[in-house]
Amino acid sequence: MSGLFYRLLYENNMNSSSRDLLSAVLPLMKLLCLTGIGLFLAQPKTQIVPKATFKLLSKLVFVLFLPCLIFTQLGQSMTLKNFTLWWFIPVNVLISTVVGCILGYLVVLICRPPPEFKRFTVIMTGFGNTGNLPLAVVGSVCHSGNNPFGPDCQTKGVAYVSFAQWVAVILVYTLVYHMMEPPLEYYEIVDEDGEIQEDNIVGDASKPLLIEAEWPGIQEEENEHSKTPLIARVFNSIGSHSQTNLPDFDLHGEGRGDDTVSITCLAAPRVVRKIRVVAERTPIKNILQPPTIASLLAIVIGLVPQLKAFVFGYDAPLSFVTDSLEILAGAMVPSVMLILGGMLSEGPNDSTLGLRTTIGITVARLLLLPLLGIGVVALAEKLNFAVMGDEMFRFVLLLQYTTPSAILLGAIAGLRGYAVQEASALLFWQHVFALFSLSVNMVIYFEWFLRV
Repeated sequence: MSGLFYRLLYENNMNSSSRDLLSAVLPLMKLLCLTGIGLFLAQPKTQIVPKATFKLLSKLVFVLFLPCLIFTQLGQSMTLKNFTLWWFIPVNVLISTVVGCILGYLVVLICRPPPEFKRFTVIMTGFGNTGNLPLAVVGSVCHSGNNPFGPDCQTKGVAYVSFAQWVAVILVYTLVYHMMEPPLEYYEIVDEDGEIQEDNIVGDASKPLLIEAEWPGIQEEENEHSKTPLIARVFNSIGSHSQTNLPDFDLHGEGRGDDTVSITCLAAPRVVRKIRVVAERTPIKNILQPPTIASLLAIVIGLVPQLKAFVFGYDAPLSFVTDSLEILAGAMVPSVMLILGGMLSEGPNDSTLGLRTTIGITVARLLLLPLLGIGVVALAEKLNFAVMGDEMFRFVLLLQYTTPSAILLGAIAGLRGYAVQEASALLFWQHVFALFSLSVNMVIYFEWFLRV
């Protein structure tokens, strides 16, 4: 009798494991199929769909499909109570970025990339994709009716991912923008007209599709300052280069060395003025992109019950508008995966980063960081930082550690003229191997987290 019991228990566990394995792998197989279709359509030999079409599709995703998805799903889920419960989601983005940057620094120490790519290595390891790819994974997981997250899978998953996006956007357009400035040592400095001429050592190539995949119209943001080492020039911090060759910035009539005022007294105002120069040349206005505006608008409407009742719900006066936006939002996931296929069809560019560093960044980002992420999420559960009993909440937290580097980093590299080829090649290989690493990480999640 006991033998029959143990046999039934064993068979039940085997069936449960098989279901968990299928639940983990099938969503990624769906995404792989969509990516394969995009890869086929964008093949350079056939070019059934030209590259210009994929650029237009990426712009549609950026200004229409993605904002519609964020607004409809986040707005429905947002309440004052949820706003206070979800605080750890954006904090987790910061934690994953810090941990990723520490891993990136270790990659620099172990793999010893070329000196001009040390900052690049840290950035590409630390900043992951917190937007389009997690939304695609959530949409694929929730597409089937027997998903493990319940009937509200899509709404909650998209809301959680969207709630974290604004943090990542602020980091990219401020911190990453300045960290990706070209290294001053690898630029040719000339004295005529006080201009810095680029040496093209750090890879300024023609822009591949990935440059516009998450930032359409990036060319419009380029100016005479975007491709120069701003921080080093303003703060005069490169030693002999700064003192002899670099042009000095006009800090609104600031005095020179013959001023009789004490240097100590001038120190604080000088630093403040230099910080103001850096702030003025930081593309902060790019933070207010359509997806970010949609997130902020959804949060505001969701927090005001009267506005929410007017916009969302079956009986809402504007329900026909939100229904129309939901129809448009349905095109986001397939469009994103088709664009990813179009990016991969271009193949990896030539890179001077080095095979060892490329492998190091990929392993750190796709294998080591997810393992550390499991520990962080488990600790958050013990400290009651996560929403108790909400499996989708934990799933989104884990996704923030498992995605490859953000495609937006390639756009920033193109804007700053720094490591464009290296960013393109690295993002290509990371997204290829992410198909396998995401499968492994999702199997681990479904086998362990859903049983806790």
